[in-house]
Amino acid sequence: MTVSIADSGNGREAVIKVSGRFDFSCHQDFIGTYKAFPQGQKRFIVDLSDTEYMDSSAMGMLLQLREYGDKSLPIPLINSSDGVRNILRIANFDKLFDVA
Repeated sequence: MTVSIADSGNGREAVIKVSGRFDFSCHQDFIGTYKAFPQGQKRFIVDLSDTEYMDSSAMGMLLQLREYGDKSLPIPLINSSDGVRNILRIANFDKLFDVA
């Protein structure tokens, strides 16, 4: 599991990428990536293209991210596999996030 973050270049967005298993083992890394920015000043995008698995603790981390980021814009969860997208939809996260 790895968690990385990259500034989008426009200064307003940052992309968080989770590779491997998105579970409690990456909690500190995930929280640390977005808390490196002042609260409410970035729109975060979560790239799940390399995420193989996610559990309920990952969903909790996404909810924490939602509270930390710019609340005026939805957080896109992009490039997820069919399996991860299905988990997100079953948990109704498509109502809270922009699941693409």
